[in-house]
Amino acid sequence: MPTAPQNTDELYQALQENDRRPYGRTRTVTAEELVDAAEQFDEPRALVHALLELQEAYTYGSEPRKSPVVFARLLNLFDEQPDVFDDRLRHLLFWRFKWVGHALRQLPEVPLTGLRQWLTEMRDRYEKADLGLQPYYGQAYQLAAHLGEGATLAYELWASRTRTQLSDCEACEICERALYHLMEGDDERALSVWEPVLAGKESCQEEPARSMSYALLPLLRTGRTDRARELHLAGYRGCRRNPSMSQEVGRHLEFCALTGNEARGLELLAENRIMFDEVDSPLDQLGFLTGAEVLLQRVESLGHGELPAAGYAGRTWTVADLRAEVRRRADDLAARFDARNGTTAHADRRRARLDRAPLVDTLELTLRARALDDVAPAAAIPATAPTSRTAAAVPDALPELIVRARALDEQGHPDAQACWARLRTLVAARDYTHPDDPAVGPLVRLRADLLAEEASRAGDKDEFTDAADLHEEAAALYDDAGEAGQAALARACALLALAEKAVADASAENAGEGADVPAENATQGTDAPSERAGNDVDATDPKVAALTAAHASMVRLHEETPDLTPSQEARLLRLRATALGLRLQTSRSEEHVAPVQAEIDKLLAFATEHDIAVQVSGALLLRTSTHALSGDLPTAVTEIDALLDRLKSEGPAWHLPRTLGLRGRLQLALHDAQAAQADLAEGLRLAAEWPADAVDAARLHGDLAEAVMHLGRPDEALRHLTRSAELELRQGSRTDAYCTYSNAAQLSLDLGRVEDCIALLDSLLAEPDVAAGDVDDRLVAQLRLTRARALHAGEDLKAATAEFVALAAESAGWDDDPGSHAMIAAETAVLLGESGEFDRAREAADQALAAHARAPRYEHLSNSLRELARLQAQQQGPHGLDSARAFLTDAGRIADEARTAEFETHGRSLDTALAYEHGRVAAYAGEYEEALIALDKALALLGDPNRADDAGEWAECIRLAGAVEGLYLERPAPALTRLEAAIAQLTALGHTEEAEALTSLATRLRDE
Repeated sequence: MPTAPQNTDELYQALQENDRRPYGRTRTVTAEELVDAAEQFDEPRALVHALLELQEAYTYGSEPRKSPVVFARLLNLFDEQPDVFDDRLRHLLFWRFKWVGHALRQLPEVPLTGLRQWLTEMRDRYEKADLGLQPYYGQAYQLAAHLGEGATLAYELWASRTRTQLSDCEACEICERALYHLMEGDDERALSVWEPVLAGKESCQEEPARSMSYALLPLLRTGRTDRARELHLAGYRGCRRNPSMSQEVGRHLEFCALTGNEARGLELLAENRIMFDEVDSPLDQLGFLTGAEVLLQRVESLGHGELPAAGYAGRTWTVADLRAEVRRRADDLAARFDARNGTTAHADRRRARLDRAPLVDTLELTLRARALDDVAPAAAIPATAPTSRTAAAVPDALPELIVRARALDEQGHPDAQACWARLRTLVAARDYTHPDDPAVGPLVRLRADLLAEEASRAGDKDEFTDAADLHEEAAALYDDAGEAGQAALARACALLALAEKAVADASAENAGEGADVPAENATQGTDAPSERAGNDVDATDPKVAALTAAHASMVRLHEETPDLTPSQEARLLRLRATALGLRLQTSRSEEHVAPVQAEIDKLLAFATEHDIAVQVSGALLLRTSTHALSGDLPTAVTEIDALLDRLKSEGPAWHLPRTLGLRGRLQLALHDAQAAQADLAEGLRLAAEWPADAVDAARLHGDLAEAVMHLGRPDEALRHLTRSAELELRQGSRTDAYCTYSNAAQLSLDLGRVEDCIALLDSLLAEPDVAAGDVDDRLVAQLRLTRARALHAGEDLKAATAEFVALAAESAGWDDDPGSHAMIAAETAVLLGESGEFDRAREAADQALAAHARAPRYEHLSNSLRELARLQAQQQGPHGLDSARAFLTDAGRIADEARTAEFETHGRSLDTALAYEHGRVAAYAGEYEEALIALDKALALLGDPNRADDAGEWAECIRLAGAVEGLYLERPAPALTRLEAAIAQLTALGHTEEAEALTSLATRLRDE
């Protein structure tokens, strides 16, 4: 707290501000400071308010030891100065007797006699105040359930009584009733009792999140797996990182363990790591730790005890170590509670949870389904693990292994990877002895081979600088080994990598594209070069210049290197063609087509003459992509069909998935989504026959997502997007993966799968590199923005607003992108308006307008300003009319600007929308004549409802005008005339559905 309140007005304002903070240490410390401040004033009521806030902070901040102490002060004040407590404060005081009972049950050091004495105190106080005893019996039942003794009788004494004003809320009582039936082993009855809470009809501070956590396993046991999945996503969001709901978090960890989602469980455990140290309630600790142990026990039983796990602060933990520590602490807590209670209830319940077997083999909980292998450290899993194909046979004898690795590498065969991986391990060993075999050559050559292979893998991950450095280092070693041809190849590869780095640096939107040969990106844009860039080429363009220079250097290198083998010469020709292909892909200039074709013709002729199948295929693939890049899609399809026939008959077979992928992208460019889907699906099927790194399965999944979207199958597209992103993560292409996941999150939100969207984004934002700030801040901001929109769609207005406010503050510093700030600030203003904070909404709207002046966002800003006007008029009526009109004035100015700029909207014109909003705002404020004039203007701008797209808006405008005229201005006759004419017009045009609301209003006007 910056400064202590100087008077009671400032104190009350500070209390209100603190009440808006989330529960936790910040809120609690501030509440403690406010109590100290209140004690300085000679105002007992102010102190009561401060103490009530402090007790609430302790209660929901999971500090049960302190809550009863604060309540004791309140009770003393009540006894000494009852007149200080008005009806509201008196109600709060008696309500919080239950809070104290709950707090005392959580502390094993409080003797059982103390718990019973408190119940007696509560009963006596309630009777003396002439209050109903149902809340007392509720507390008595909860104590019996806690002890594991006498629960049935206590339940009947409580549940049979009529509720009072001091009874727990409906949601909490429903939960307690359901838990009783669950304790009795009746899942179906428990779920039936729970339904109003689970369906969101009853809620409170902790509900429905608490009920959802306990309902998960009963839902599984009764076969309602989809419902369990849904409640896990929604319920976990309601309790995550909340120390006062640590038991509920433990239930979600247990649920993950019992549904084959152990990897997600470890992720959630890491997200809630604070609960190991910040939960002060022993009972809450016990519940959390038991759930965590169920998870850790399951992970260890699956053979992953050495995985890292998030645990107590101060050291690193493995799953096995953390499980042992958790077990020790939880056993001790259970023993302490049972010793206090004189029963074995807590040890028995704990044992039952730990002994429970998985309830389903696997249940896909999130869009980001991962196994434990996916969360293992990179060194613990093979870098090139095959998918469904049997691993390639690797020779045992070292000379044979070296010879085979080189032979397979020369062929471009995917199995070379396994051989190089094995050799890398052997050579790194301290006891490695290189074979003295002329067929193998010296160790320096093998080290050069390994460096060259490592460089290629770096290039595949778009790590161009590393790739270039490694290739140069390999070239130097090849020189030492007397392998001039291999040295030339390595230097050519370095030249290409450096050129690709220059392209990536010069153009952010092309970052990462340079790692693929043109064939891989042939359909990134299929306009003819002359249509895209004209016939003039800007030779000074750094991207074009870099690739031109790289090609020239390769040609010189090729000419200056004698005694090349046919394979080496073919590979150099392939690199030359690739450099020019990338230049064409970058420039899209017609001038660059012929040079590529000439290089490809040289490669094809040479490879055909020397029967080098892999380079023949590569040349044909490059030729196909060049036709596509030049806009000649029919020829590209003809070429690729011939190539596919050749690959099927002559090979190499591992080129089939990539070629089918290209054919699928060509079909997409030709708007034949069905054919594209067939090609891409077949490519993906064949990709499973080769090592994962040999085929870009992530690209195939991404393209399949596009194809099935065109076919109207968005849920299938979503699965392909998430699969693509996860494969990109495994390959180390993290930025690409986050971009793909961002698209998946937006699609899931568009599909109304709000909780899926939020869960996916929560998982991504918890990734170590994201949390550490190592990922591009704009990309992370996009993930957060989508999450904020999803929170809003999920009706979590408070969380959504907080995220939008934070994003608006950050984006204010994006001097290079004021347009994005304009949109974010505008959305922020709307959410603040929905929250009733119109002063802050005005400030955010002004920020949006200032940014819009630099980078216009006409439609977005107009929509937001009109919505703000509507919200203020709706919430504040006549008192908010002037401010609402100010928003509309701003929207009018933007409409004028848009008209001047000849901006075309996606829907109705900004002027039409503005006229309609003037009418609606005026109606909310009771200015009905003004509203009717504005609505008539909107109708004139809309014109006749001939198009289906316009009919709905036109009908709504008529309906509102009819309501204003007939109901509020009490002129039913002209209103009915208006409505009947509109109904007839809509019906004649076939818009019967749009006419229904008008018919209903007309009937009402006639009846009245």
